Formats: sequence, structure tokens, C-alpha cells
Amino acid sequence: MSKDAKNTLRVTEIYESIQGESTWAGERCVFVRLTGCNLRCHYCDTEYAFYGGETVQLDSVVSRTLSFAAPMVEVTGGEPLLQRNCLPLMERLCDAGRRVLIETSGNRDVSGIDPRVHIIMDLKTPSSGECAKNRLENLPLLAKKDEIKFVVGGREDYEWARGMVLEHELASRVGAVLLSPVFGRVEPRDIVSWIVDDALPVRFQLQMHKFIWDPARKGV
Repeated sequence: MSKDAKNTLRVTEIYESIQGESTWAGERCVFVRLTGCNLRCHYCDTEYAFYGGETVQLDSVVSRTLSFAAPMVEVTGGEPLLQRNCLPLMERLCDAGRRVLIETSGNRDVSGIDPRVHIIMDLKTPSSGECAKNRLENLPLLAKKDEIKFVVGGREDYEWARGMVLEHELASRVGAVLLSPVFGRVEPRDIVSWIVDDALPVRFQLQMHKFIWDPARKGV
């Protein structure tokens, strides 16, 4: 491998928009979407990031990202932690004074992430088809600044998520536990009803960007 290849990232897109999910929903954010994913969730809405992309020098990714004025950056994918230069990318963005988020599956080891980065971990529910690949060893590594997300496609997913929340005391481990519906597959009001009935200590969310723009649109 050449020296240059060691200092690159495979990038699908870099753009500024608003954060559509998490406790930062509605805030301006720069998204750095890295290419590639080792999972194939049935409800995935970013399959276009599985392949292709552009090979970009790490320095260039940093400068492109910092060229936007938004004070927050989310590194996402695909699965960003598949690329080793994801870690120095986030470190450099933190050094530049940005609030840095990473959205990652529950499948990759998060122990190497800079402690300044806010981890949003998407634990895979049964309807994803990838539930068995969750890396539960990550849970003790999360802190109060971090968040856990469950994408719920129906009652089975909800009950599984409820079990995880209670068994692992997730509400006291992280800053927020988020439940969101698979867009178009389950009625949001049903999930809200289940949460209320169970007095579950979680936060319901919708993917805000899918109500502002066409759900299939990229780069928004």
C-alpha cells in the first residue's frame, strides 16, 4: 500500500443541512458520509453508500468539512468505523472546535473513538435481519454524552428494544435512548402508545429530514 493510500478515506458525500435525528435534531450540521457497510439491514435507507464514493486525502476531507460554517459535524455511512482513518478524522475535527457525532451500528468496536466524540449507536432490531451482529461489549464503553437508537418496524422490534433498555439499564447509561419508526412500515402513533403504556424511559423521534424533503433524496 502506498503512503498516500494510508492517508485517504472513501467518501460518498459531504454536505451541510440540519440534523434530522438524535437530541440535536433541527440543528445545523455538516454530514460526512463515508462509503461502505458490512451489514445489510432490511430497512436501510442509505444503500447508495455501500459502494462507489470518491477516494479523498484525509487532509482534504478535513478542509472540505471545515469549509462549512455549521458548528456540528456528523460522521456517518454506511458504517464509518470500517475505515481506519475515520478515527483521526474525528480527532482532527474535535481539535478544530467542532462538536463531532458519529452514527455507527452496534457491530463495530467503539473503544478507539476519541472521548470528545458523541457516539450515536444504532442497535439493530430483529426486523433489520442483523440483530445477531450487535456487539454488546460496546455498551459498557458508552458514556452520558452518548445516545442509543433503535429503529422499530413493529411490535416485535419494540418488545426487543424494551427488553434491551431494561436489562442493560440503558436510560441511566447514556444521555438518551431513542426509538424511531421504520419510515412507512409502522404507524408512529403505535410506538408512542406502547412507550406510554409501558412508561418506558426513552425518547421517541421521527426522521425530520424525511418530512422536509423526499425520503429518497440524497444529500439533505
